[in-house]
Amino acid sequence: MNFDYDAVVVGSGPNGLAAAITLAQAGCSVLVVEANHSLGGSARSDELTLPGFLHDTCSAVHPLAAGSPFFKTLPLQRCGLDWIQPEIPLAHPLEEGVAYLRRDVQETADSLGENSYAAVMRPFVRDWEKLSSELLQPMLHFPEHPIVLARFGLKAVRPATKFFRGELARALFAGMAAHSFLPLEATASAAFAFVLGMAGHAVGWPIPRNGSQSIANALANYLRELGGKIETGRRVENLAELPKARAVLFDTSAWDFARIAANELPAGYRNRLARFRRGPGVFKIDYALSSPIPWRAPECRRAGTVHVGGTMDEIAAGERAVANGEHPECPFVLVAQQSLFDETRAPRGQHTLWAYCHVPNESTVDMSDRIERQIERFAPGFRDCILARHSSNTAALEKSNANLSGGDINGGAANLAQLIARPILSPTPYRTPLRGIYLCSASTPPGGGVHGMCGHHAARAALRDIFNQRH
Repeated sequence: MNFDYDAVVVGSGPNGLAAAITLAQAGCSVLVVEANHSLGGSARSDELTLPGFLHDTCSAVHPLAAGSPFFKTLPLQRCGLDWIQPEIPLAHPLEEGVAYLRRDVQETADSLGENSYAAVMRPFVRDWEKLSSELLQPMLHFPEHPIVLARFGLKAVRPATKFFRGELARALFAGMAAHSFLPLEATASAAFAFVLGMAGHAVGWPIPRNGSQSIANALANYLRELGGKIETGRRVENLAELPKARAVLFDTSAWDFARIAANELPAGYRNRLARFRRGPGVFKIDYALSSPIPWRAPECRRAGTVHVGGTMDEIAAGERAVANGEHPECPFVLVAQQSLFDETRAPRGQHTLWAYCHVPNESTVDMSDRIERQIERFAPGFRDCILARHSSNTAALEKSNANLSGGDINGGAANLAQLIARPILSPTPYRTPLRGIYLCSASTPPGGGVHGMCGHHAARAALRDIFNQRH
């Protein structure tokens, strides 16, 4: 058979571009096809509110991108990516006081008044390079660093609510754990807090100059240097529409892949994908502001990311409500204030704000007032700064990016079972029953986040299976 390309990648998110780069580095001819008219998937930026205000449409702050073992091998800075490290990576205001994460572990522990934080976190930060390579791949693998991984696993498998005694440390840990979208009492919810915490100390929580789009643009620029091609505005509805290729990799959700390949997939695999659970969704608001947020705590005014939700008990109650299909009156709100550090995001003297809270999958409830009440709680006068707002419910998010099914930004629930079997139980879960066809999205290990590792691992599987290349 004559092939148009060695490989075709469906979807131009960070995972799809990482897969394409891995294949192109191995000498394959590669085409990336993207349904939207702009590339990037969840790493895109646009003027959503007013002219001159540049907003990130989904991902905003990128500790996992900065720490990605694959991204670190690429010349992304030469290709246009410039990381900005805020003075304080993360702040978390409370009614009295503020918790915050600094790059230095001991300085963070001192500010929290809890030296046990340093005792717990310092060994993980020391072993960041080893742990990141172990954690950002399928859980079913032979570890290169079994002792380091076992030490991490013994703590990470526990609920986030089981750590620390002081209110500041518990709040900081709860906010990081809430990125899991799990109830904080759930098994392994602590894993997310440890990963994000040690990443914050090891590589920071940076933001990309000129918006998250610059991550996708840098990846695309490097792919083109390698000879790869990208076509936007080309939606794939079935396998027959694809160019002929020896391998096809789908940077789509498990459910979207099942729809596209429905006529070819065996019933057993199709049923397994149907049982793969979606996670909660998000309700997102982007703001154009006349001035910086008037946070009561000065540390929040120097932070790239602010977790708004109060104490661990308050955050746990909100996340528990979402898991039960409810909409909390006082939601946990993730806030990114990129324009404090990146002058390209807004006109001089004005600012942008990125915020979202968790909601049940496919929620239609407008959470705008609840989000703003939470921010106003810790920043009196916030509403007076608002020039314009752009809100996105779960349906709007899915319309902008089909991978965000029901507003799920992680490609599937990140509970322990679905971290092990993502989306199937296999040491190589990227393979599908169809010869030469692979899944490389966040529905595969290691899951959500901008790190490219799902695509990189899927491409390596294709290189072994189809191209007889061993790495």
